[in-house]
Amino acid sequence: MKVAIVSAYPPSKGTLNEYNFHLVNHFKDKEEFSRIDLITDHLPDGEKYPLGELGEKVNFHPCWDFNSYSNFRNIYKKIKELQPDVVFFNIQFLSFGDKKIPAALGLMLPMFLRWKKIPSVVLLHNILEEVDLDSAGISNIKILNYLFNLIGTFLTSCLLKSNLLTVTISKYVDVLKKKYQKENIALVPHGSFEIPPMPDFSKTKLPYSVMAFGKFGTYKKVEPMIEAVDMVRKRTDKEIKIVIAGSDNPNNKGYLERVKKEYAHIPNVHFTGYVAEEDIPDLFYNSTVAVFPYTGTTGSSGILHQAGSYGKAVVLPNIGDLEKLIEEEGYEGAFFEPGNAESMSEAIEKVIMDDEYRAHLGKQNYLAATSLPMSEMADWYYLHFASICGQLNTNAKIIVSA
Repeated sequence: MKVAIVSAYPPSKGTLNEYNFHLVNHFKDKEEFSRIDLITDHLPDGEKYPLGELGEKVNFHPCWDFNSYSNFRNIYKKIKELQPDVVFFNIQFLSFGDKKIPAALGLMLPMFLRWKKIPSVVLLHNILEEVDLDSAGISNIKILNYLFNLIGTFLTSCLLKSNLLTVTISKYVDVLKKKYQKENIALVPHGSFEIPPMPDFSKTKLPYSVMAFGKFGTYKKVEPMIEAVDMVRKRTDKEIKIVIAGSDNPNNKGYLERVKKEYAHIPNVHFTGYVAEEDIPDLFYNSTVAVFPYTGTTGSSGILHQAGSYGKAVVLPNIGDLEKLIEEEGYEGAFFEPGNAESMSEAIEKVIMDDEYRAHLGKQNYLAATSLPMSEMADWYYLHFASICGQLNTNAKIIVSA
C-alpha cells in the first residue's frame, strides 16, 4: 500500500511535527506499506529534511507553507503526481495557517480528494466544540467566538466528507456523532511515542527539577509554576531547579521573554527554548516531576504520554481532555486548581517530598503509556486504510468507533 501523509515533520517547527515523526517511524516498519510519501512544509534556508535516513520507502515532498494561499493547489498537485492509495492528514484546525482563508483551504483538501476519488483519512487532534477559544488565545470577544464556532462547524462538516475522520478521545466521537449525525468517525487513541525500559524508581537524581514542556502563553501559563516552586523552596529549604522547556504559542509571541524579565529575581529558572526531538529523552530523565500549568485543554496531550513513557510523576489540573485521558487510559497525578499557584505548590511539594508517592505515580504512568504503544496505533490505521481501499484481509478485525 502507498500512503501519503500531509503534516509537518522535524526539523519543521510546524504543529504536530513530533507526532508525525513518531507515527512515520512506526509506519515505515510495517511491511504492508510499500511507500510512504511525506507531504511537508518548506523549511527555512539552511535546514534539510533527513533524506534517505528513514529508508528507501520514505520520501519527502516539501510543497506548502504556513499561511500560504497556494497550499490547496500545491498539495493537490503533488498528490495527483504521486498517486497514493490513501492520503492521511495529521492535522488540527491551525495546521495550515492562523489566517482564516489559508487555514480553511487546507482543511477542505480531504473533502476535495474524496470528490476526486482519492481516499482520504483525517486524524483531527482537536475539535472546536471542546476548545475554549478564550483560553486558547484565539478570541475573547463573544461575537467573534460565535463567528469562529460557525466557521468551525462548517469546516468540521467539510472534514467529515473525507472517507474517515479519526480522533484520539472517545468523548470527541460522541460529540461529533451527536452534532453532525455522521458515522465515518473512529477512535484511535493518541498512543505513546516510545517505550523505553522501565526506569529505576528507587533512585532520585538531585537536585530536584520541576519541568514544564510545550508552547506557552495561552492556556499554558508558566507564571503560577514559577511562583509555586518558589513557595515550595521557602517551605522546605530544598534546592529545586525550574525548567521551562519549549517556545511561545504562535498566538502570544514574546510571552516567554516577558516572563524571563518579570521573574528575573527568582533564581535557578532555566528556559531551554525549542527542544529538538533527540533531546527530549534527557529532558524527561533529568526531571523529577513534569508539571502541566494549564488553564484549559485543546486535545489529547502528547506531553502526558511522553511523561508516562519515561516514568515521570506528573502534577496537573483535573480538567477537560486531561481528565478524560486520566479516566480512560489510566494515568495518575497530583492535582491542583487551575491557575492557583498555592494549590500547585502543595501538589508539587507532595510529589517532591514523598519518594514513595513519586515512584508510585511514575510506575502507574509508565504502565498506562506502555498499554497503548504507537506501534499498535499504526496497526489500527493500516486496518482503516485497507478497509477504505478494499485491501483488507477478510479475517482481519477493524475498530470503527468508540
